[in-house]
Amino acid sequence: MAQVEATTERIITADAETVFDALADYTGTRGKLLPEHFSEYEVREGGDGEGTLVHWKLQATSKRVRDCLLEVSEPTDGQLVEKDRNSSMVTTWTVTPAGEGKSKAVVTTVWNGAGGIGGFFERTFAPKGLARIYDTLLANLAAEVEG
Repeated sequence: MAQVEATTERIITADAETVFDALADYTGTRGKLLPEHFSEYEVREGGDGEGTLVHWKLQATSKRVRDCLLEVSEPTDGQLVEKDRNSSMVTTWTVTPAGEGKSKAVVTTVWNGAGGIGGFFERTFAPKGLARIYDTLLANLAAEVEG
């Protein structure tokens, strides 16, 4: 089993605190940002950053749906980590200042991929597909927070 990784980033015209607060707001803003690949979104505990437990289904392809139950932590300032209780998947959101009135939002997801030929296809295609999904989410985030 090889680790599979997908990373997407975007410069957003809003300060880092505003962007981070929007991402960490699971009860409000986060649900509005999700593209059509996400369904059954539900906050089960908490709702604002650290200590949140959130559920969704992620449909990466027409045949592949992941049932995700994510524990949220904030290991450092400007960072949210979502660990899936149902798999090895971990998504890290990092928001840092990027000049006057701007910030950089980076999302990285890693998981243990399958072995064999299926694993080869997963490592080849899954990161691109997930990057497209998160690129849409980051575009929605930018639209939400940019003045």
